Amino acid sequence: MNAPHRRGFCPGLSTPMATGDGLLARLTPSGATLALDAFAGLCAAARTHGNGIIEITSRGSIQFRGLTGVSAPELAATVAALGIAAHDGIPVLVDPLAGLDAGGTFDTGALAADLRNECAAAAFASRLAAKLSVIVDGGGTLHLDGVAGDVRLRAVAGTSGTCFHVALGGAAATAIALGAVARARAVECVVRLLELLAKNAPRARMRDAVRGDGLRAFKSAVVDLVVDAPIPAARPAAQPIGVHPLQSGRAAIGLGLPFGHSDAEALQRLLDAARSACASGLRTAPGRALLVLGLSSDAAQGLAAEAAALSFIVDPGDPRRRVIACAGAPICASGEIPARAMAPAVARALSATPHVADMVHVSGCAKGCAHPAPAPIAIFGREGACDLFLDGAPACSVTVDEAPERIGQIMRARVEAAHG
Repeated sequence: MNAPHRRGFCPGLSTPMATGDGLLARLTPSGATLALDAFAGLCAAARTHGNGIIEITSRGSIQFRGLTGVSAPELAATVAALGIAAHDGIPVLVDPLAGLDAGGTFDTGALAADLRNECAAAAFASRLAAKLSVIVDGGGTLHLDGVAGDVRLRAVAGTSGTCFHVALGGAAATAIALGAVARARAVECVVRLLELLAKNAPRARMRDAVRGDGLRAFKSAVVDLVVDAPIPAARPAAQPIGVHPLQSGRAAIGLGLPFGHSDAEALQRLLDAARSACASGLRTAPGRALLVLGLSSDAAQGLAAEAAALSFIVDPGDPRRRVIACAGAPICASGEIPARAMAPAVARALSATPHVADMVHVSGCAKGCAHPAPAPIAIFGREGACDLFLDGAPACSVTVDEAPERIGQIMRARVEAAHG
């Protein structure tokens, strides 16, 4: 069992990563519904094999912390025994309510499974970047426009059926459009693009490979598959927190994990409440959220109240949603400030300005792993101090204890400036 500890490495169940609190392993869900009993098994495994902390990442993956060289393979075996599909290969992300969403255009589950199988068998996979990913978006309410991917497919309804818009290297707003491909050729299209990436720019990300003249080669690789097509219209930001109607006439409720983590005991209590509400299962969602499926409207409201009592996030306007914090010190070996421990105080400072949408990124070190994109306000740990950045520009350096109040002052100043 290898335990790499380097930037750019993505931990899987079979390849955990060393951190400050032991090994970290990640489960990237396939998009299938997790049974309540199976998720309860994950909670028990987190306690037995790790430190009991479970995280849901910004991309909807499940992470386990505090593992050891002995317990990490035991966790992987437990996940397999629970019948949960685990994929340590190229992440193929689907919209979190694929096949269930009342507003979806196309059920992406089968296509994503075919794509995973093709990539797993491909010789070029080992030459791709560790953090490379493919987005397969079925067009539902909880779309993936805000999630960056190296290759993006978005289902679009056409006169001759569903086809997929293809784009490269970024989120929906920044990726470079190629055109549209028929459903029957979509997997072939993605495989060709990835094969060329591995050949021309081994271990590079697509956003870098398509710069300058690089894009021409990728267009040529799929010229017989992709036809010109308009870029799909932008959609309102996906919001996982709240109630979502399902095709079945039932509903799903999205609940947030504060700062992306919870302990197994709180999650088990949430599962008990979900079982009492007759939920049919769970899925994770980008944005560090958990979706409880198959509820009646009344049951969804009742479960929301119970979840709130357990400190889960049930309101999209909760100030904790405006704080993105990594684990930080001492949980992460790279952390230079206790980012996660600081997050509640930062959220309380934000609660004084509830109508300001500015997000705060609290990073334990300069890498900014929890939120690679720019943030209006960011804190980066450096030698035990907090370097504050406003709109990407350095502002000041303060102590850990001073940082929340300084953030509050900045927010109040922004409100005053906005109102003259």
